[in-house]
Amino acid sequence: MGGGHHYNPEAEPKLEQDAKAMADAKLPLAYRDTCAHLLMDLNKCRRATWWSPNKCGHERHTFEECEYNAYLQRCEAKVQENKVLDARKAAAAAADN
Repeated sequence: MGGGHHYNPEAEPKLEQDAKAMADAKLPLAYRDTCAHLLMDLNKCRRATWWSPNKCGHERHTFEECEYNAYLQRCEAKVQENKVLDARKAAAAAADN
């Protein structure tokens, strides 16, 4: 249980996305995030295989891993933001004394 997870460079979220490619792929606005480049490939595979549940496993796994990595990045950014805010509060409290 757990452990043994490997690093997959394909599943890294990208900040720079091609807006024209996303529009051409007809991705809904809600899905145009840092993993949209993988969702376009996944949807292309799904259409080619008529949404077969036994196909496109690698593409789906890579997309889901990218979404998870993006979530972890947002959590880490929030932790860093809280540290900065706490430091500012402490500095303001020290200045008031």
